[in-house]
Amino acid sequence: MTRTEIAILGSGALGSILAAHLAAAGHSVAVLARGERARNIKEQGLRIRGLAQISTPVALITEPSELRAAEVLIVATKTPGTEAALERLRHVEVAVTFSVQNGVLKDELLARTFGADHVLGALADTSGELLPSGEVLFTRNVSLPLGELTGSTGRAARIAAMIDAAGIRSCAVTDIVAREWSKFTAWVSLMSLAVVTRSATWRYLSDPDCALVLVRITREVARLAEAQGVTLREEGILFPLRTVLQAPEAEAVQAVRATGERLRSDAPDHRMSSLQDLEAGRPLEVDETLGHAARKASELRLSLPLLEATHRLVAGIDRLRTAGDF
Repeated sequence: MTRTEIAILGSGALGSILAAHLAAAGHSVAVLARGERARNIKEQGLRIRGLAQISTPVALITEPSELRAAEVLIVATKTPGTEAALERLRHVEVAVTFSVQNGVLKDELLARTFGADHVLGALADTSGELLPSGEVLFTRNVSLPLGELTGSTGRAARIAAMIDAAGIRSCAVTDIVAREWSKFTAWVSLMSLAVVTRSATWRYLSDPDCALVLVRITREVARLAEAQGVTLREEGILFPLRTVLQAPEAEAVQAVRATGERLRSDAPDHRMSSLQDLEAGRPLEVDETLGHAARKASELRLSLPLLEATHRLVAGIDRLRTAGDF
C-alpha cells in the first residue's frame, strides 16, 4: 500500500502540470492514472513544455486500492464520473483535499467522501493541453487560489505556498466560495459557446450575436449564485464580469467583444478545454456542471430558460458525438 505526500487524481493537462512541478520541486507525488496515459507516464515520465520545461519521473498508481494515505489529495480529472472515482478512494486517509475541476459541485462531492473538515475550496486560472505525443503544453499560469470553505486560511496558506514555490502561481484567500461561483458563472457561457461554435475563444467573443448570448446566459447563472447568497467577484474572469452583469446590455456586449479582440492579438489559439474534449472525442463536462446548475435552479424555483436550453443543447451534442452522429 502507498503513502504519499501528494496524490493527484487525474493525469490530463492540469493534473500533469501540478504533478510535474511539485515532483520537480522535491515533493513526494503519486499520480493516479490508467490506460494509455498511465503507460505513457510509466515509460516517459511527465513532460511539460510551453511556460515551463520539465521532464520528470513520477510515482504511478493504476489501481485506487493501492493508495493508502495522502497528506494532500488533488482532484484534477474531468467532471464525468467524479462521484464513482471518489468512491474508489473512500478508504484513503486524507488530511486535506481539494479539486481544481470546473463547476461548483466538486466541493460537495469531496465532503461526502472525506468529510467537510478535510476539504478546501479551489479554482484554477491555470491551463494547458495534453498533446497526442503525451507531452503537456503549459499555456496559462495566472492563479490557483485555495481557501477554507469556512473562511480561515491556515491550511490553505501552507498548501498554496508549496504550490507557488513549485512554480504554479497560487495564494490563499478567504472568499473561495465567491471565487468558485464567479468563475463558474463565466465558465458556463464560455464553455457552451465553445461547444456550439467549435471556434477559438476570441472568435465567438468578438461576434455580436455570440456576445449577446454570452451576456444573457451569464446573467442567468449570476441570478442562481445570488439566490444562494453568493456575491460574485471580478477577479480571475476572462471577460469583465461586473460590466457584463451590471451595465446596459449593449454596453455589456461591447465589453465582451472588446475582450475577444484582445484575445485575437494576445492569445489567438486559446480554446476552452471543452472544445479540446469535443475534438478529441472525450466526454463533455455536462451533468456535473450545467446539469448541476439547472437542477439547483429548479430546486430554488428560478426560471432560467437560457441555462435550461443550453444544458439540453450541450447534452444533446455530447450524446450525438458519442453515438458517432456529430
